[in-house]
Parts: sequence; structure tokens; C-alpha cells
Amino acid sequence: MPNDSNLNAYFENKEDAAAKLIETLPLKLLRDNETVVIGVSEEGVYFADKIAKATESQMDILLTEPILAPNNPELAIAMVSETEEVVMHKALIDSFDISEDYIYSEAHRKYEEEVLAYVYKYRKGKELVSLKGKYVVLADECIETGLTMMVALKSVIAREAKNIYIATPILDKTVYENLLSVCDGVFCPHKVQDYISIEYYYEDFETSDFEEISEIVKQQEMKNKEKQIHKEQEIKTETQKG
Repeated sequence: MPNDSNLNAYFENKEDAAAKLIETLPLKLLRDNETVVIGVSEEGVYFADKIAKATESQMDILLTEPILAPNNPELAIAMVSETEEVVMHKALIDSFDISEDYIYSEAHRKYEEEVLAYVYKYRKGKELVSLKGKYVVLADECIETGLTMMVALKSVIAREAKNIYIATPILDKTVYENLLSVCDGVFCPHKVQDYISIEYYYEDFETSDFEEISEIVKQQEMKNKEKQIHKEQEIKTETQKG
């Protein structure tokens, strides 16, 4: 809904945010190398789709689920991904005296009960597209604590990505510095001190529904298949020439 009270919003809407984000990307580098753009959340899919089109790349979605504090059901203290990687917010875990056994137990439960359901929901149970030896761009609508992005980083590293970049319209400055130290580049038009909430930075912020996200994933999956067929045909032709 329109954010009339916020005259200092950075973006008009998601389309404007995506356009400004794409302006910060090394488009030629990504086009010249085999690149996969990964939406690391449901809302991140919108931005991943726009980046994939701008860089002529494959796109997919990485499914994750937060692990919440036992004494505060609104506070995420860790994150588990569909590749079963786990990242913890160490400071919060220590401050609430939460055991790592609890984290891993919850991670397994969330993976079995929720993450796998999302994998089926969006990809009919199929695995994440191959990332081995490829350039990977991890995209999200924003980065607040960095937990989701860190588990995504861990997941794509485990899948042997060659270079890993992060792209988001807006993120917290402290998180930016932390992420910059563990990947090959962070692209973001706006880095803010003391991040508030995503709606604050848009004049008109609307969330995507399941149908929109599912359609984006479906269309990109079809493009991925076409590219794979084209690549196999090129290899076959080169082999026949040899």
C-alpha cells in the first residue's frame, strides 16, 4: 500500500527498486560468464527474475526457513536451507542461553516439515539448478540481519559455485561489511544505518502472492531447459566437427 507519510522513500515501487539495483551490477561480467541468479526468499524471486533477464542468465529459488527462539516466536535465531545448511545468530543464541542441540533439532524438524514442502510447492520436488563452476548472484528484496543471506551463501558454496555475488536494493551498513568479507561482491544502491523495515523505504510497497512467484519460477524453469538443450546441441555439433 502507498506509504504517503514517508517522503524520503528510496524507491517508488519494486519495479523502480529492481531498475536501480540492476544499474549497480557488472552486467557484462555476468553475461560473459555462465551465471545463475538465485532468489533467496519468496519476495527475492521478483528481483532474481529481473536480474536474470538483464544478464541473460538462469534463475532459481533457494528455499529457507527461520528457526525461532523458544521464548520469542517472532525472533529468528538461526536459518536452515533446502540443502540442509544451518546458520546461527551466535549473539542471540548466547544471550538467550539456547543450546546448539535445540537449534539442530529445530533445523531438522523445519527442514522435514516446511522446507521440503516449499521445494515441492515451487519446484515439484526437483533439486536446485546446478551451480558447480558457475557465477552465482544471490538476490533478495532487502537484507536486515543477514541470516537468510548467510545460509544461502553457505548453501551455494557447498554446491561448488565459482564466484558468489549478492544483490539487493537495500541493506544495513553493518551487514554489508560482514557480507563483503565472505563473498566476491555485494551490489546495492542503498546502504542504510539502523535498518527499520522494508515498507519504510518504498512509496508503494506490495508483496507478491504465491501465483505470481510460482509463475516466475515456472517461466524461468522453461527458459533454463531451453538453454540446456541449446548448450547440449552446441556441444554435440562441436564434437561432430572434431
